[in-house]
Amino acid sequence: MIIGLTGTYCAGKDSVSSYLQGKGFLHISLSDLLRNELKKQKKPCTRAILIKYANALRKKFGPSVLARVALNSMLPNRNYVISSIRSLFELEIFKSRKDFVHVHVDAPIKTRFQRLLKRTERKEDEKIKTFEEFKKSEESEKSNDIEKQQLHLVFKDPNVIINNNKTIKELHKKLDKFYKKSKALINKRPSWDEYFIKIIYSLASRSTCDRGRSGAVIVRNKRILSAGYVGSPVGLPHCNDVGHELHSKTHEDGTVSKHCVRTTHCEANAIAQAARHGISIENGTLYCLMTPCYDCAKLIINAGIKRVVAERDYHASRESKRVFKQAGVKLDIVKKELMPYAKQK
Repeated sequence: MIIGLTGTYCAGKDSVSSYLQGKGFLHISLSDLLRNELKKQKKPCTRAILIKYANALRKKFGPSVLARVALNSMLPNRNYVISSIRSLFELEIFKSRKDFVHVHVDAPIKTRFQRLLKRTERKEDEKIKTFEEFKKSEESEKSNDIEKQQLHLVFKDPNVIINNNKTIKELHKKLDKFYKKSKALINKRPSWDEYFIKIIYSLASRSTCDRGRSGAVIVRNKRILSAGYVGSPVGLPHCNDVGHELHSKTHEDGTVSKHCVRTTHCEANAIAQAARHGISIENGTLYCLMTPCYDCAKLIINAGIKRVVAERDYHASRESKRVFKQAGVKLDIVKKELMPYAKQK
């Protein structure tokens, strides 16, 4: 079992982690991964430096880099508690696993500030002295940029919410109840839509454009027919190696959006893969991370696909929705929110 902890500053994530370690869980702190690296480099470790270093790693190696490092370090058949999850893509990498439970820890902001004033073991806390500084610091970690901290996004849709607003004794009572129920959460079978969405996150990890790491699978009768991820045509350079090829698009209402055109989108690659191997995808269902773009939507229609399931919406999806409706392709968006990605315009 892997329990992932998200939470507001000083909400009590360390207390929850300590409780679970007492139950035999091994602890991996994404922040400690950063602290250890900074220590090796003999650099100071303030909160600001930790955040800056984490953002630099996400920019260089992708927004899920810390989660991937954590998963690669895990031993088989052991229980883990993961703390300091601060990016949506970190969280989604963990959520792609069947044995993952997302636990969010929270407390009133004034209670959390009083805890900060009493906390002395972390040097990175020293610069925050006033309640206004505390609020400002927390707000600065709420970015829609996938290369930065995304506290407000990782708080959404947890399996369990623990309100740590009283004593440590009360917290332990809540954790006792949670621990008894946690195995039931793990053993719950995902729906078919949930199952295929988890698969596309693995595909997305192969993407070679950091603006929109995405994957797609095409399914019929609960069987995978084809799959694809965002990447350049075979033999051509990748965005991750030579940079983006950005083009601007002017829409009918006068708005302008920027798109990277170096790569082929995951939906188009999945369709091309099926064509290359002579696999019919007519009447199939395509699963993807966000609503397909206009060009991919037209390919999907012509391929005879009858249903599209997107985990989130795409910020420039208006034309896609229009042609899907006209062509009779059913579009289901699981989470009614936009998929954030790097340098989104």
